[in-house]
Amino acid sequence: MKIVMIGTTASSILGFRKSLIEGLINKGHKVYAFAIDYSNSQKKLLKSLGVIPVDYVLCRSGLNILTDLKTMLQLKAKLKVIRPDIVLSYFVKPAIYGTVAARLESVPMRIAMLEGLGYAHTAGQNGYGFKKRILQIVQGALFTISFKFATRVVFLNPDDPIDLSKMTLFSKSKVEVLGGIGLELLDYPYSKPNMNNPIRFIFVARLLAEKGIYQLIEAIKLVQEKHPSTELVVLGDLDEDNPAGLTKKDLDDLIKQEIIIYPGQVVNVNEWLSNSHVFVLPSYREGVPRSTQEAMAVGLPIITTDVPGCRETVVDGKNGFLVPAFDVDILSEKMIWFIQNPERIESMGFASRCIAEEKFDVHKVNAKMLKIMGIK
Repeated sequence: MKIVMIGTTASSILGFRKSLIEGLINKGHKVYAFAIDYSNSQKKLLKSLGVIPVDYVLCRSGLNILTDLKTMLQLKAKLKVIRPDIVLSYFVKPAIYGTVAARLESVPMRIAMLEGLGYAHTAGQNGYGFKKRILQIVQGALFTISFKFATRVVFLNPDDPIDLSKMTLFSKSKVEVLGGIGLELLDYPYSKPNMNNPIRFIFVARLLAEKGIYQLIEAIKLVQEKHPSTELVVLGDLDEDNPAGLTKKDLDDLIKQEIIIYPGQVVNVNEWLSNSHVFVLPSYREGVPRSTQEAMAVGLPIITTDVPGCRETVVDGKNGFLVPAFDVDILSEKMIWFIQNPERIESMGFASRCIAEEKFDVHKVNAKMLKIMGIK
C-alpha cells in the first residue's frame, strides 16, 4: 500500500515516527512523509530508509482561514498525484486539513491523530482567557468537519476526547486511545542512581509557563533554603518570541545565582537523565510527555502534575507523585520528600522502568497503531 504521513517538522518525523515508518517499510508498504522544513541531509536520511520525503507549506500558528485553505488545496493536489491507500495526519492543523484533503481525494483510510490538544485547551492559573475561548470555538468547528471525514480519530490520553467533545461533534465509535507514542527502550538503558552525589532534580522541556517552569523555579528556591546542596538541571530551549516564555535575562540570573544548572542545548539527554535522581515536570497539560517517558525508561522517579497526559505517567506513591498544577508548596514538599527519603529513589525509579516497559515500549505501541491503521 501507499501510506502518507502528514506532520509538521522533519525533526518530529525522524524523532518520533522513524520506528513506525521502518515497520511499515519492512512490511512492504511505500511511505511518503510530508514535512514543512526538510533539510537536504534529513531528506537524504529518509531516502536511505526507503521513505519518500515530500515538502509542503503550512503556517503552524494562528488562524488565517485563507492561508489554511491554500494548505488544504496544496495537500489535496499532492494526494491526487500519489493516490494513497492510507493518510495519517498528526498535530492539530494537519489533522484538520490533511484529513479533509484526503476525503476530497477519496483516500480509503483517513486517520486524524492529536498528540495533545495544544495551546487552546491548556488552562493557565486563571483558567482560559478570552483568546483561548475563541480558539476553542473555532477549532471545535474545524474538528467537527474534519472528524466527520476521518475513518479513525486517535488520541494519546483518555481525557483529551472527553474535553474536546465539549466543543466538537464526533462519533465516539471512531475514537482510539493510543497512549504514549513510545520509545525504543534499548536506547534508554536502565541504570541505578548514584547516591553519593547531592540529590539532583531534572526538568526537560521548553522554558514556557505552560510547562510549569515558573512554579518549578519557585519550588527549587524553597527546597534550596532548607537543603542548599540540592541541584536542579534544566534542559530546554528558550522561546523569547513567546510572551509566556522565560527570558534570556531570567535564565542568566538563575544561572548566576546557581539556582539551576543549565548546560544549553545538549545531544546527550540520556546521560543527563542517568546522572540525575528525580525527574520533575509541573506542566499544565500534555498529550503524554515524551520527556517523562524517557526519564522513566532510564529509571527515574517522577514528580508531575495531576493533569491530562501527565497523570498517565505516574502511579501515585509507586513511581513518583502527582501534584496539583500551579501549587508551588506541594511541589516543593514532594521534592523535599525525596531528599529526606533517598532510599526510595532507587525502588521508585525501578517502578518507573517497569511501567515504561509495560506502556511505552515502541514495539507494543506500533503494533497497536498498525491495528488502528488496518494493517496486519
